Amino acid sequence: MGTRARLPTLIRSLQKEAQPKPTCQQSLPSLRRAFSLYDQINLIDNVPNDQLRFQRYTDSGFTVNGVDYEGSLLCVGNMLMSWAPKKFSEITSDSLSIFQTVRPVPEILILGCGRYIEPVSPELQRFIRSTGMKLEAIDSKNAVSTYNILNEEGRIVAAALLPYGISS
Repeated sequence: MGTRARLPTLIRSLQKEAQPKPTCQQSLPSLRRAFSLYDQINLIDNVPNDQLRFQRYTDSGFTVNGVDYEGSLLCVGNMLMSWAPKKFSEITSDSLSIFQTVRPVPEILILGCGRYIEPVSPELQRFIRSTGMKLEAIDSKNAVSTYNILNEEGRIVAAALLPYGISS
């Protein structure tokens, strides 16, 4: 019985020893102030000069690294090209044939469908898979954001983008 009576006392003394004793009474700065939205935006905008960064989209084009582009765009890694399709129905394996020769093969093709997500034909899906890429078909607004994030992570990514104002 004597051991049982001492057990709670022993546990309490061990708990007191395990608690860290504050060495300094200084309070920590608020994370809310330390990482304001303004700071986050500035961190995101500080990307290398040779890296593509979509900054804006419009109904008729995109702003990339401070330059306005009208019409559809094709991005492979950090290369930017004008792209022929003007509407979703014009996106074919021929319009994406550059991916048969591009090396290294991008891990994903982000297909910006315009204002709305469009279903991709099985034929086009097969073609994209045959190149070794995965496909993500989304609206162009989200496509440029996704491209920025993946590109900033250093991943090999491609994007085929119709302007946001395009709808089928």
